[in-house]
Amino acid sequence: MSCYFRHIKGILNEAGIEVTPGNKKEIDQAIHQIVEVAYKDCPHTWRKLKQQIIGDEQKKQDLIRKLQDALR
Repeated sequence: MSCYFRHIKGILNEAGIEVTPGNKKEIDQAIHQIVEVAYKDCPHTWRKLKQQIIGDEQKKQDLIRKLQDALR
């Protein structure tokens, strides 16, 4: 689970999201839902994040907003 968290630490920080053992699963599930990948498919989720979102500033900002909304 969440094999990509270390790669998106900057995005999570920018979103104001602190990952703890208590909320890590909830964050992971939210990210999977946002990128439309079945939960627990970590490699596919990371691939989508890396290829489609991280390099595109607008998509990255959309991800941040969606994460903030999902975790309220």
